[in-house]
Amino acid sequence: MSTKLIIDPVTRIEGHGKVTVHLDDDNNVVDARLHVVEFRGFEKFVQGHPFWEAPMLMQRICGICFVSHHLCGAKALDDMIGVGANAEGGITRTAEKIRRLGHYAQMLQSHATAYFYLVVPEMMFGMDAAPEQRNLFGLIEADPALMRRVIMLRKWGQEVIKTVFGRRMHGISSVPGGVSKNLSRAECDRLLNGGDGLPSIDEIIDYAQDGLRLFYDFHEANRTAVDSFADVPALNMSLVDADGNVDYYHGMLRIIDEDKHVLRDIDYHDYLAHFSEAVEKWTYMKFPFLKELGREKGSVRVGPLGRMNVTKSLSTPLAQEALERFHAYTAGAANSMTLHTNWARTIEVLHAAELIGELLRDPDLQNEDLIVTPAADAWVGEGIGVVGIEQLTCAQSLQRVDGARRAHVGMLASVDELEQLHGELYVGERAPTELEVELRILAGWDAFALDARLHPPDLAHVVVGHRVLVGEVGRELGEALGRVERSARAFTDDGHLGLARVARLAVRHDHPLCDERAKTRGRIARPNSRLIPRSMPLALVSRPHDRAPRWRGHPLDGVSGRASCRAPTRAPM
Repeated sequence: MSTKLIIDPVTRIEGHGKVTVHLDDDNNVVDARLHVVEFRGFEKFVQGHPFWEAPMLMQRICGICFVSHHLCGAKALDDMIGVGANAEGGITRTAEKIRRLGHYAQMLQSHATAYFYLVVPEMMFGMDAAPEQRNLFGLIEADPALMRRVIMLRKWGQEVIKTVFGRRMHGISSVPGGVSKNLSRAECDRLLNGGDGLPSIDEIIDYAQDGLRLFYDFHEANRTAVDSFADVPALNMSLVDADGNVDYYHGMLRIIDEDKHVLRDIDYHDYLAHFSEAVEKWTYMKFPFLKELGREKGSVRVGPLGRMNVTKSLSTPLAQEALERFHAYTAGAANSMTLHTNWARTIEVLHAAELIGELLRDPDLQNEDLIVTPAADAWVGEGIGVVGIEQLTCAQSLQRVDGARRAHVGMLASVDELEQLHGELYVGERAPTELEVELRILAGWDAFALDARLHPPDLAHVVVGHRVLVGEVGRELGEALGRVERSARAFTDDGHLGLARVARLAVRHDHPLCDERAKTRGRIARPNSRLIPRSMPLALVSRPHDRAPRWRGHPLDGVSGRASCRAPTRAPM
């Protein structure tokens, strides 16, 4: 009898995952899958927002590498208003240097998190060590001095991010055409010289070399195991500058083969012309590949290992010395040893620290030329942004902007490709609340239940609309409704939606809330500009404010299989 082994959740990753291993009757592995079980849906639910919100919205994709997504959105905005990479002049040198400073700071703290928190426990204690020891707390107990340095490395990187973007997480600095603030000399000197609980840049560069020293020691003791684990030959891709060296913020996309021959140099604005992205029913992870080579031969390696394979040199002395040792190990060929990603990552930590030191000493950061105002006829209406990121090349696009300049924003790995699965969504062992959000987004709606039976009443109140008080929206809808059937009081005294059970709301198609286009299609326009079928009941469920969250019997509890995205035929009472 065949067997399926499930590892769920997969720990020590930035996100959520699951692994399934399929065995035949003789316990031989016949298939193994990594399931990325996080459904994000940014491609859908950001559509219709004002285009200038892209950097703020897209950085919510991640709480670790949010700066990369922030800058992707900003670069797409630059293209959109006509001052992007392909425009004459582009943004100012000051603005680009400030953005780069923030990006390098994120690389520093993000790589340090991935390496020291998620990888080093196995390196220090061994794969067979007890789980109680093989973790962050075990590291602190075994080498408290090292972990103090690691924590200070991350803290310092976050301080640079805060100085550049205004916040340690989800910054607000990048705007269309540049940045909203420069850095004062005092701010730069504080980060350079340390003090007040912060290390100096010289200490940070020393701390950054801890990762390299750890990898060298581990590799020396476990060379065969490290080199033989998941040796996967593949194409490699990175952003590069005009000299063919890695550029984490800008450049062209260079693809090399296993012998480091340049296969393609691609303007990243033409990404979709060269790449396609396959989807599978068992994961939300996409599988990008070079179209002309097909899915198997055209898959590319990105991230630290891909970048260090592609680049010829690095621009700072200590990182260049480390890169030469890295390149020499494979005698000039591309490195395909997966665990050497950790080696490449530690080189990038050191490179980022040195780059930050150079920029903090640059007087251009105090300049006032922060934003380029485009000419009246410069508007393009479409943009693409690409930057280097922790594990992949981050790409975002903004396009199809209407007269009100509201953007259709999305990752280039589009949700539309999930819809190649013919409207069916693989459920597996998904939690009902997760499934609910997925169904809503794939259907092009807000992340609320299509049917009240899919909605456990654990929300304080349902939010309707965009940047409008819930009470105001509720009263407006209440006055506009041609017919309202409800089983409980729809709105509480303070204006919040407070349906104890379910309300069925129907709006006349000839009400002023409906625009002319919506009338012809028999639809109404909701306050957030999304259109909903006039015949669909708007089913909302919420718990009273004075009651603790609770679960109600759920028809999808423990379900496994498939679910189709379709509207309910009635609002259950």
